[in-house]
Amino acid sequence: MSSNFRHHLLSLSLLVGIAAPWAATAQAPISSVGSGSVEDRVTQLERISNAHSQLLTQLQQQLSDNQADIDTLRGQIQENQYQLNQVVERQQQILQQIGNLSSGTAGQTQQASGDQSGAAAQAPAADTGANNGAATSGAPVQSGDANTDYNAAIALVQDKARQDDAIAAFQNFVKKYPDSTYIPNATYWLGQLNYNKGKKDDAAYYFASVVKNYPKSPKAPDAMFKVGVIMQDKGDSAKAKAVYQQVVSKYPGTEGAKQAQKRLGSM
Repeated sequence: MSSNFRHHLLSLSLLVGIAAPWAATAQAPISSVGSGSVEDRVTQLERISNAHSQLLTQLQQQLSDNQADIDTLRGQIQENQYQLNQVVERQQQILQQIGNLSSGTAGQTQQASGDQSGAAAQAPAADTGANNGAATSGAPVQSGDANTDYNAAIALVQDKARQDDAIAAFQNFVKKYPDSTYIPNATYWLGQLNYNKGKKDDAAYYFASVVKNYPKSPKAPDAMFKVGVIMQDKGDSAKAKAVYQQVVSKYPGTEGAKQAQKRLGSM
């Protein structure tokens, strides 16, 4: 991940290096605009204006692309932290259960485990054909375990060539595991993936669902901020400003609130 971040910094450095000579070239003729006929001077000014406009457009596009990549990286960092917290909690629960087990209960658990292992050993033989078929078709494969399926969907997010598969995987996850603690995260990723594909109405729906249904989720501040971004993208500055203000007041100190404050400062 740090390698990707350094790549973005290098891209910005290269962009500045490219922009500087362009800007110098565009500004250089200003000193000589006063010479020649009126038409020549107007033509020179038009060339300078066009050069500045083209440079500004390229800079804005590059900044937009970099911001999208930074949003994805930040989401992955939050995702890793969330999963780490889940692992720590599960380990604590397991240790507590082990401490409460008596020797007799432990023996029964081992016998039950042996019976389950025997049943599991027979199950894969019957399912091999179906699993191979799913892998061949390229569709997301569900294991029946929420943690495994969620991690598989996250892996698809990191593969830019399989964004549609990632959307399908998260949609299947939400339907199959409605009570999972990963539902707020899965819903957020459906919003981010749709936003990346330019489907801003669908993205706004999923982001708003996170805020409405899971207001205490770590994803809620970013989700509300993204709703404001979409409103601003659509040209509705009034609604965007109202949403940004809500993020700042409702989730102070969060990364989403910081980003919302920056947007408010530039509006």
